[in-house]
Amino acid sequence: MEWWQAILLGIVQGLTEFLPVSSSGHLMIFKELLGVDAEGFLDFTVTVHFATVLSTIVVFWAIIWNLLKGFFKFKYNDETDYIFKIAVSMIPVAIVGFAFKDQVEAMFGNTLTHVAYGLIITACLLLFSDMVGKKINFPWTAKNNYRNGISYWQAFVVGIGQAFAVAPGVSRSGTTIATGLLSGVKREVMAQFSFLMVLVPIIGEQSLDLLKVATGEASFGGGVGPVALVLGFIFAFISGLFACKVMIAIVKKARLSWFSLYCLIVALLILIFA
Repeated sequence: MEWWQAILLGIVQGLTEFLPVSSSGHLMIFKELLGVDAEGFLDFTVTVHFATVLSTIVVFWAIIWNLLKGFFKFKYNDETDYIFKIAVSMIPVAIVGFAFKDQVEAMFGNTLTHVAYGLIITACLLLFSDMVGKKINFPWTAKNNYRNGISYWQAFVVGIGQAFAVAPGVSRSGTTIATGLLSGVKREVMAQFSFLMVLVPIIGEQSLDLLKVATGEASFGGGVGPVALVLGFIFAFISGLFACKVMIAIVKKARLSWFSLYCLIVALLILIFA
């Protein structure tokens, strides 16, 4: 991998990790467009994912610190309630990750065609939540006076959405935000919850990959090189800081249907030219 390819891919990862357009799908797309060698690309993916996790922690550091301080008071306060609900949201993806990861990967494959299908699913979810969800008064959205603006069952529903996002092209942030809005969670609440809930699963997934390296089950950095890894990390982190702040504002105020249109266009281009 060349240094300029690492920079471009880092920027792509940072921008698309938080925008509802699938970062993993876009990395696969730009890998093909830039002609990046497949050798060591998984290691590069792990590296840039850690960078965007770090950018999320930086953006939400004050909130995360307050949650931890409240949690370690060892009483059921707002912070403990919020952390417990994040834990509930992680149950579905944990089940899929530990029990069905190989089956899911085999089912969905790892090609650009599968990315296109995933983007179409993302587009439909975003469009439905942004347009149809506003016009239909679902029984469960009539009243929401839950603590921290989200209930345990809503957190679990959002977690189910995250579990479906293991498929290539299906956006993790897009799916969680869409399912949250459809289950009655307010936009300003979902903007924060959707980003915080993915921290532990992503850190856990990447840590397992690093554990395999430490135990000798896998090698790291082969075919990429330290310069490419460092540049990818730096640019993913910087662009991630920008995208995270932008996405928070978008979820609170703007229409997600524009991202739906984008996902559909990219999916159609893939199906036509790939």
